[in-house]
Amino acid sequence: MTQPRILTLTVNPTVDIACDAEVVRPIHKVRTNTEMQDPGGGGVNVARVVHELGGNVLAVIMAGGFPGRFLEELLTEESVPTRVVPIAGRTRISYTVNDRSCHQEYRFVAEGPQVTRNEWEAALAAVEEEQADWVVGSGSLAPGMPEDFYVHLAELCARKKCPFVLDTSGAPLHAALGKGLAMIKPSLGEFESLIGRPLRRTDDLAESAMSLVRSGAAERVAVTSGREGAILASRRGICRLAPIEVEAKSAVGAGDSFTGAMVLALARGASDEDAFAWGMAAGAAAVMHTGTAHPKRADVERLHATLHAA
Repeated sequence: MTQPRILTLTVNPTVDIACDAEVVRPIHKVRTNTEMQDPGGGGVNVARVVHELGGNVLAVIMAGGFPGRFLEELLTEESVPTRVVPIAGRTRISYTVNDRSCHQEYRFVAEGPQVTRNEWEAALAAVEEEQADWVVGSGSLAPGMPEDFYVHLAELCARKKCPFVLDTSGAPLHAALGKGLAMIKPSLGEFESLIGRPLRRTDDLAESAMSLVRSGAAERVAVTSGREGAILASRRGICRLAPIEVEAKSAVGAGDSFTGAMVLALARGASDEDAFAWGMAAGAAAVMHTGTAHPKRADVERLHATLHAA
């Protein structure tokens, strides 16, 4: 049986550097150790997780300069199939520092390089040229890109008759609502920003998510809330899952891991509820490891099995 092909697009990828420090203090030199370098950015992480779980995936990335070549090298090391759309600017580098003295994680996320119209149009052309059964647009836009970029991508996917999943936030997410989205996956904070008000009760969150589904904004709305678990709103109603208790080492890329596993399950024909469970398992498996989006397939399968046994 042919594996469905998932294509991810990352227009503002990053080289993620993670490390530990005994204590983070201003002015003083903060010496670090246990450094890790990972290919990062929303769609890149989704592609890495789909690959880890045995899926057929292609990561399309816009990348440039030495950091862009390093990013491509890191993806090659992980054997993730990649298509690079070259840009003139240098791919960004982001940092995560774990302060051992207080067990707090500090994230320093760069803005990214300026991108021209010709460059982002070339990224859309690359997606159009590739065969795909599902497309995932994930991550922030680079400076210089229009807020309706993901609208263009949604329209492209509609022409290809290919389900489109969007995982972004702010104005780019708002602009794309109602454009035939198969799923959106905001965090709780991103969802509150989207609807313009805080959600203090689970019932308020569920009703707001269902309102988006009923309005045609998206077929599925998955909202992840960290230690509060997650909800999925779809035409079948509301599904809630409590967080899976694991020892947390890093939350970087956990949401992308959720998206990757859920989309892979949907592409393979799973029900919305089972795909949601796969997403929860992958998100929990990701936080068990340091670095960016490192869920292990065995952990994901084990955690998924515990959800079904519960």
